[in-house]
Amino acid sequence: MATIQEIRTQAEHKMSRSIAGLKEEFRKIRTGRASTGLLDSIFVDYYGARTPLNQCAAVNVADARTLSIQPFDRTLVKPIEKAILESDLGLNPVTSGTTIRVPLPPLTEERRREITKVVKRISEEGKVAIRNVRREANDAVKKLLKDKEISEDEARGSDNDIQKLTNKFIAEVDAATAEKEKEVMTV
Repeated sequence: MATIQEIRTQAEHKMSRSIAGLKEEFRKIRTGRASTGLLDSIFVDYYGARTPLNQCAAVNVADARTLSIQPFDRTLVKPIEKAILESDLGLNPVTSGTTIRVPLPPLTEERRREITKVVKRISEEGKVAIRNVRREANDAVKKLLKDKEISEDEARGSDNDIQKLTNKFIAEVDAATAEKEKEVMTV
């Protein structure tokens, strides 16, 4: 049977993983600047296998609004180009020899607002995940109390600890969200 400290440690670990997942999702969201994380969701058909783009080509930031892709195998130029065109990113790659350049069009004000809504939705999903971890931890503590392995005072103290932990991670989500919204809205 787990102790209160083990339950708290496990909850903290799960909450920090939720934050890491949230930040990973934020990396994939396009801002005004070029970022290699933008192409992380693209998979290329490489000898019959769906392969992440970054595993079959070197992706670099050429300048503030251009990504440069250098395939490891020159036969991949057309499949990479096709994968980028078919993605929902709305990008048009330009090929010169074996190098693929992906210019990023400037974001309109309307598009920036849409992206901000996506950021808020992802943020809310992150908060829900953290609250679910809190609920699981509180349920585990209640089970310990029910099985008479801890006192009511210990259970109440644990509930307060878990709530403080939850508040700390929710504040981290809010900070990451505010930072990403600022990044998106900056022209």
